[in-house]
Amino acid sequence: MTTITLDPQEGRSTLPFLDAYHPTRPLEVNFYRPAAHGPDDPVVIVQHGMMRNGDDYRDFWIEAAEKYKILIAAPTFGNEHFPKAEGYNNGLVIAADGAITPSQDWLYSVPARVFAALRTSGVTRREQARLFGHSAGGQFVHRLLATQSHAPFEAAMAANSGWYTLPTLEKRFPEGLAGLGLDEGALARWFAYPMVIFAGDQDIDMSDPNLPAQVEALAQGPMRYARAHFMLDFAQREAKRLGVALNWQLVSVPGVGHDGAAMSRAAAAWWFEGRLPAAGELQLQDTPVH
Repeated sequence: MTTITLDPQEGRSTLPFLDAYHPTRPLEVNFYRPAAHGPDDPVVIVQHGMMRNGDDYRDFWIEAAEKYKILIAAPTFGNEHFPKAEGYNNGLVIAADGAITPSQDWLYSVPARVFAALRTSGVTRREQARLFGHSAGGQFVHRLLATQSHAPFEAAMAANSGWYTLPTLEKRFPEGLAGLGLDEGALARWFAYPMVIFAGDQDIDMSDPNLPAQVEALAQGPMRYARAHFMLDFAQREAKRLGVALNWQLVSVPGVGHDGAAMSRAAAAWWFEGRLPAAGELQLQDTPVH
C-alpha cells in the first residue's frame, strides 16, 4: 500500500487525500496550522456536519488553534463522492442492496489514516489526536468509536448528533450494532472509552427540516437534546446489564442550539481551558451552521 503523507502549510490550506480503500472517492482535508505549532503540540481532527463544509468547521477552531498551538485537520467528505447520510454519517456501512459492506470499506477508519499521514510527514510526533464532530459529524464520531480502534484518539466528542446508534446488538445498524460482526466485548470497549456527548441545551427545535425524523430516530426523543439524554440512559442500562464500567459523560452546553461554531468554541474551552464559557461568549454569529 502506498504511504500517504500530508504536510499542510502555515495558516489555512486544503490538501487532497485519496484514501487507499476508496480510490474512486477522493476527499480533501482542510487544515489550519499556526506558525507556532510544533510537532509535539496538539492535533484536533474535526468532522463537519451535513453541509460537508469542512472549511467552515476548520475556521471555527482557528481562534483556539492560535491560542493553544493546535493543528486543525477537517477531513471533508463531499456530496459528489459521499452522497446522503449513507455516504457520510452512516459510513458506507450499508450497501445499496441493504447488505453490510466489508469493514475495511467503512469511512470511520479515515480520520485515523489522516492522522497517520500527518505523523508520517513529520508534521506531528503526537501519539494521539483529539476528535470532534458536530451534527452529522457527531453521528460520524460516535459510530467511529463504536466500530474502530480507539488507539489514535486521546479524547473524542460527539456534539448535537441528530440521532444515535445505540450500544446494543439487538438492533440493526444504524439504529444499533447488529450485523457488524461485533460482540459484547466490543460494547464493553466502547463503554470504557471516555466519550463526551456534547449537547446544546437549546438544541430543542422539533420542526428543524434537518432533524432526522425516521421512526427509529423519533423513538429516541422529539429533538436532539432529548436524544442525547436517551443515548446516555440507554448506555447506562446496557453497561449495568453487562456488569461493566461506563466512562461516558454528557455535557450540556448552556444557551446554545444547533450551532456548529458555538459548539466548536465550547469544545475548545472544555478541552484546553477546563471550562464551559457562558452562552454570550459562545454565540458570536446569528446563523447556526450544520
